[in-house]
Amino acid sequence: MTESRIEQGTSRTEGTTRTLHFTLTLPHPVEKVWAAVATPEGLTGWLAAADVLEPRLGGAVTLRWLNGGAAYRGRVTAWDVERVAEYTLEGLHGRIRFHLEPGTILRFTNEFEGNDALRLDCLAGWHEHFLMLADALDGRPMTADGWAAWTRERWQTLRDTYDAQRP
Repeated sequence: MTESRIEQGTSRTEGTTRTLHFTLTLPHPVEKVWAAVATPEGLTGWLAAADVLEPRLGGAVTLRWLNGGAAYRGRVTAWDVERVAEYTLEGLHGRIRFHLEPGTILRFTNEFEGNDALRLDCLAGWHEHFLMLADALDGRPMTADGWAAWTRERWQTLRDTYDAQRP
């Protein structure tokens, strides 16, 4: 897959709050994209194991990143079936929101507290995960072997690209 398949994310900073945005146009039905961002089975193919996911407003969520093993607990802070899934996690990841629109456009927002280095790390990390999402939607989800073989190489290339674009 080519890197250009996922457009660069953007970010905004207010104090120590970093807000990242990605807009993805995906050639798949909304139902399929929804399953990828809002079900344990779908999330495992590109992002994290949903050790806990109560699919309702206020429900518990625990996401365990499969390329490193770190787990983050939190709550479902917005839930509108086939439209909005938002998870607010303790620690590093903060609030992550998936908003689906007709056409199938996925608008993603990640809001967290951190410094500029973390902002660049997260832009690269989400970009890489969205490349994995595109693969998963095309029928090539990450497997246990794929996660075990994951390296920082592509992530570092993406981070360098975002770093080079700093004002």
